[in-house]
Amino acid sequence: MLHIVDDEDVIRDALEWLAQSRGLAARGYAGGQAFLDALDARPAAADGQGSQGDCVLLDVRMPGMNGIAVFDQLVTRGLLARLPVIFLTGHGDVPMAVDSLKRGAFDFVEKPFNDNQLMDRVEEALARSRQAAAASAVRERLATLSAREREVLDLILAGNLNKVVADKLGISMRTVEVHRAHIFDKMQVKTAVELAGLLK
Repeated sequence: MLHIVDDEDVIRDALEWLAQSRGLAARGYAGGQAFLDALDARPAAADGQGSQGDCVLLDVRMPGMNGIAVFDQLVTRGLLARLPVIFLTGHGDVPMAVDSLKRGAFDFVEKPFNDNQLMDRVEEALARSRQAAAASAVRERLATLSAREREVLDLILAGNLNKVVADKLGISMRTVEVHRAHIFDKMQVKTAVELAGLLK
């Protein structure tokens, strides 16, 4: 989902149309607080986990809560990986851009912008969001493994057969098979090759 936070109706409408022309879902917000309120209303697990990922096009100068204040909120909440921010501004300066990029903004684009170049950057940001969501999902699955399952997992990833794993851990082959089945189930994979690819 492309989140467009800009107080100018014409800019929001144009960007929504551009996004839709590329097959991207988009939603506009007339101000920073409206965007944060909508974000708060979403389930926490939804951030960045849609099939398209998430990206925020954020105007710097808006009445009420400006873009920098919204960005600060996203930084504080640790959401930049799943919600990459592309700043849009007609009044940007170099120090502001450099500071924003150092603090984790995905890009800083000045108005008027090139439509295709901006949408290319949006698609790159959405790809980053998807990667961050996928990595987070893998970490969450790993966290469900028991200490013994982690030991078995490490030995499987090292290319050891069940018999070798059993010998190294001093357990029966049947126990290894049970752990292996639990690991595959929790990690949502069917083969050791798929598991290795997931954790590479």
